[in-house]
Amino acid sequence: MVRGKVQMKRIENATSRQVTFSKRRHGLLKKACELSVLCDAEVALIIFSQKGELYEFSSSNIKKTIQKYHEHAKANESCNTETEPHNQLKHDTITIQNKIDQIEVSQRKLLGQSLGSCSVDELMKLDSKVEHSLTIVRERKTQLFKDQLAKLKEKERLLLEENARLCQRNISLCEKTYTFTRRQSIQNSEVGTELFIGPRLPQNSQE
Repeated sequence: MVRGKVQMKRIENATSRQVTFSKRRHGLLKKACELSVLCDAEVALIIFSQKGELYEFSSSNIKKTIQKYHEHAKANESCNTETEPHNQLKHDTITIQNKIDQIEVSQRKLLGQSLGSCSVDELMKLDSKVEHSLTIVRERKTQLFKDQLAKLKEKERLLLEENARLCQRNISLCEKTYTFTRRQSIQNSEVGTELFIGPRLPQNSQE
């Protein structure tokens, strides 16, 4: 008699479910015992029924086996925790490298290199990008020229103002020098006149 395949779903009939639980539990405990004996493995098995009844098997002390399991699980958790930052760093590095590669390819295309694999649409988009970049460059160059011209004009204005101040200063200095020289000349002339003022002696008297 061929045994039918059991569907993996909850058995609705309570009696059938209890019978199946007893049979499968007995078989599972038997397999656990065989595994521990044949393979010299440390095996611990814990089963709770639907009503909360405990069934267990252990090839050694079950408490020690559970403690050993907790220690091993904790060690694995710590190892996974240390591995996660490394994996994240590796993922970020790969992502950044991919972006760098894309940028380098884009730059080569903008320089007119590696265009053999480009389609018509890609070339049109590339042409639009180049034209846009040229427009930005021209606008920036024009603005720099305007700024330099404005600075030169401002420098010219300052130089003209400084030159005007120097000219005015020289004119004032010349006027003061001329006034002083004129005054000195007048004073010298008056002194000379005073020295020669006086009565003349007749020529007969002198003889």
